Amino acid sequence: MTIPEEGWLLRIFVGESDRHEGKPLYEWIVLAAREQGLAGTTVLRGIEGFGAHSRVHTAKILRLSEDLPIVIEIVDALDKIEAFLPVVDHAIAEGMATLERVQIRFYRSGRAPRP
Repeated sequence: MTIPEEGWLLRIFVGESDRHEGKPLYEWIVLAAREQGLAGTTVLRGIEGFGAHSRVHTAKILRLSEDLPIVIEIVDALDKIEAFLPVVDHAIAEGMATLERVQIRFYRSGRAPRP
């Protein structure tokens, strides 16, 4: 798979305890992105954060939280990202999505010889 030099980064912020169709929301989003043929996804688990409710969620030992921040990052061409947004929009009851232009320096799937 190839993607253009100029791509777009879709970043989706949700909570660790958010669910959709019986599975963690972040997992559902990753599988949906794969089904849509997007270049790839990465899920990051935050150690602390707050969102629209201003309630702090943290991984500190004295303040255990079961709803840590989750960030799903997807980079691909704008048309593919735009087509994917309606797929996930209905599944996210609380959260945020951002979109920004990025420069793609390389996208490799194996050990290709480097010049």
